[in-house]
Amino acid sequence: MTTVAVRPARAGTPSRRGIGRRLAVALTAGLVLLLVLLASLALGSRPLDIGQVWGALVAPDGGDATTIVRELRLPRTALGLVVGLALALAGVLFQAVTRNPLAEPRILGVSAGASVGVVLAIAVFGVTTLTGYVWFGVAGALLAGLLVFAVANRTREGASPVTLALIGAALDASLGAVVYALLTMDARTFEEYRFWVVGGLTGRDTGVAVQVLPFVLAGVLLAALVARGLDALALGDDVATGLGHRTALVRLGAGLGGVLLTGAAVAAAGPIAFVGLAVPHLARALVGADHRWTLLVAALLGPALLLAADIAGRLVAPPGEVPAGIITALIGAPLLAFLVRRAKVVTA
Repeated sequence: MTTVAVRPARAGTPSRRGIGRRLAVALTAGLVLLLVLLASLALGSRPLDIGQVWGALVAPDGGDATTIVRELRLPRTALGLVVGLALALAGVLFQAVTRNPLAEPRILGVSAGASVGVVLAIAVFGVTTLTGYVWFGVAGALLAGLLVFAVANRTREGASPVTLALIGAALDASLGAVVYALLTMDARTFEEYRFWVVGGLTGRDTGVAVQVLPFVLAGVLLAALVARGLDALALGDDVATGLGHRTALVRLGAGLGGVLLTGAAVAAAGPIAFVGLAVPHLARALVGADHRWTLLVAALLGPALLLAADIAGRLVAPPGEVPAGIITALIGAPLLAFLVRRAKVVTA
């Protein structure tokens, strides 16, 4: 009898290969973001070469190129970086919390809460500057998110995915009605509000990004803390509990992180569609379901997508501009149809 020696597979080899592939994806996404950042500074109604952009950043001389880069394009690029990151991470968190592949930052009524805050700031308090009503938008988003979780926790099922989605949808509709009622009663408020509600990066200075940055950083920290718990939560509450995770705490942390991220992004740039829906799906397709890698890649691809839409809006009809929110909405409609056809959505 011939004995055949079988060499055992090296333990950990598939894991190392998987990590290597994911790292390559993350590095590629980082490179794409860097290229989009440079393009955002260089492209517009007056294109600049890389030398002019670099000179304006490191050795400003007061010329036209310096003015264009430092006063016009750098602020909107910084805001696009912050907002794109926030929307993408919020989409990952909300899709994980609700277990809904079509969930996006509007699902918990957070965007509608920010809209109410902005409308009240304009109509009641007479705030007419973007930097002034950003705080109202953030406050409205936070209150809406907290209200959804508070109501859900008082139901029989608690803050379950279905309960959160249903209460969030109801609140979104109710707050939307409040917004429209206020707008119909005051034409001046409507004129101010329509500039914000389109969604975009135009007309925002660096101060807006600085205002919302603390909320975004807090949301990023919460996302990092609950990433492992979200992996367990995807297996079901019973399995997650058996693995030692406190499911209610994980869901609350992820929900609060998503609310902070969405509130900051919507208050600063308006309700921009598509980014929070599509980027999480793209990130999972590239690196799998591990939320630590999904969050990392989404944080790189989200700003790249939003800034690319902003660049396209500048170039499509010069010297005028199309807001980034319109560009992303035009892209999002066919993508949503594709996801509905491909995703396995279970309805009760």
